[in-house]
Amino acid sequence: MASGTVEIINSTPAGGSNDVSLEEPKKMTREDWRKKKELEEQRKLGNAPAEVDEEGKDINPHIPQYISSVPWYIDPSKRPTLKHQRPQPEKQKEFSSSGEWYKRGVQENAVATRYRKGACENCGSMTHARKDCLERPRKVGAKFTGLNIAPDEYMQPTLMFDYDGKRDRWNGYNPEEHMKIVEEYSKVDLAKRTLKAQKLQEELASGKLMEQVNSPRHQWGEEESNSQTERDHNSEDEDEDKYADDIDMPGQNFDSKRRITVRNLRIREDIAKYLRNLDPNSAYYDPKTRAMRENPYANAGKNPDEVGYAGDNFVRYTGDTISMAQTQLFAWEAYDKGSEVHLQADPTKLELLYKSFKVKKEDFKEQQKESILEKYGGAELLLAQAEDYVEYSRHGTVIKGQEKAIVRSKYEEDVTINNHTCIWGSYWKEGRWGYKCCHSFVKYSYCTGEAGKEIAHSCYSTVSDLPEEKPIEEEYMTKSKTLMEIHQEKQKDEKKKKKKKLKRSPNSDSEGEEKKKHEKLKKALNAEEARLLQVKEIMQLDERKRPYNSMYETREPTEEEMEAYRMKRQRPDDPMASFLGQ
Repeated sequence: MASGTVEIINSTPAGGSNDVSLEEPKKMTREDWRKKKELEEQRKLGNAPAEVDEEGKDINPHIPQYISSVPWYIDPSKRPTLKHQRPQPEKQKEFSSSGEWYKRGVQENAVATRYRKGACENCGSMTHARKDCLERPRKVGAKFTGLNIAPDEYMQPTLMFDYDGKRDRWNGYNPEEHMKIVEEYSKVDLAKRTLKAQKLQEELASGKLMEQVNSPRHQWGEEESNSQTERDHNSEDEDEDKYADDIDMPGQNFDSKRRITVRNLRIREDIAKYLRNLDPNSAYYDPKTRAMRENPYANAGKNPDEVGYAGDNFVRYTGDTISMAQTQLFAWEAYDKGSEVHLQADPTKLELLYKSFKVKKEDFKEQQKESILEKYGGAELLLAQAEDYVEYSRHGTVIKGQEKAIVRSKYEEDVTINNHTCIWGSYWKEGRWGYKCCHSFVKYSYCTGEAGKEIAHSCYSTVSDLPEEKPIEEEYMTKSKTLMEIHQEKQKDEKKKKKKKLKRSPNSDSEGEEKKKHEKLKKALNAEEARLLQVKEIMQLDERKRPYNSMYETREPTEEEMEAYRMKRQRPDDPMASFLGQ
């Protein structure tokens, strides 16, 4: 659009009426651009004088270019200026003064007595037409009757306010309206005085005031001052109760009886909770609720009774708080099981129930423990039990207790046989296990001590010279067997061999079963082919015409059907899959 406009203006003849000429800005060379940037830097540093606009005013060199440069649609031929940023007098609207406001309830003209030409045919007002009339449509309009002519509405002119006028919250306020509030308070004071005067008259008529005057306390003036102060306090209480809702603000608790305001703020002299321990790994401080539940001096090793502040939970979980919480939990559990108890409604009943429940619970635990010991035994081991307490640090070092806990096992430990002083497996050499006390590699052998060590080193030079362990061990284990047991084992071995031979020999029954399986497999293959054809036809149909549950079966397939499915299934990785249909 800019280039087109330039062409039209430039094509205007010299003697034409269009005397505004817009020239296209020339393209700056690289040297001119460099000089311009250097001049801007010098102006910012103060080494060169600031640029002057057309009005002779200096332009701040730190003002961004998008503010100081004139937009192209205003006048691109002019040099940088700030005139376009200042208010333009020709564009300024005439604003209304701050004292003007919308008039309310004003009738400018008197009510007409006869119908005027051009007025509303329904009500007779001159300020609107019949279609815009807001009154109830009359059976016969004011045009024909000439009665009940409605007054003309006041046509409020449009008020144009400036920035401050739009935001003036008191603009249009009438100070005379405040007199209503003053009159209300004066009426309340007058009513209080009349009530006091009536009470005094009643006391004088009944004679109570004379008794108070004749009393000895009245001689010192005490009664009069007390009664006066009581009346004053009563009136103040009434006023505070009246405006107590307005005084109750967030962060404050107002009590009309005690006439005090309690702020939920700490005293300035107290140490802030987050300043008690500056260690980042200490107790967490919540700045929103100003709560520090844990003890800030826990890592310092100080006793909670010695420090001035040990966390919010320290106060919360002291005294009867824990017992109260346990009682409340018992009340909830009892209510779920059908007992109608409540902590606030029936505290005595709940306390008695809780005490009886604890006694019954302890008795039940004792009975259960005794029944288990009677059934499975182990009462003799209760007194022999010992628990070793060990406390470790986060690095694994022992803080309290024994240094190394003994590993317990359900098997018997350190049990030696055949005069051995070490167990089997305590000695190992060249891939063989043995006894450390005699260097014997034969299990269940008799210990020979140091003599056995010397014989073992002199006789068995290599592992191949050592006697085989398995036959000797089997001989040792079979020495205790009788001839009857050996005979029974031989008979069992012979029966096993006969069964294996019978399994290997072909039978007529097995041949018949194989034929039946072969026939079932043939039927399953034919059925699978028919199913594949049916699926192919269904898949060619449109989805909207396909029958419901056509691809779904609830019957569990047999082994033959599964085998036929595996045989007929086409695998994409099979190189001969393309030749199966031929």
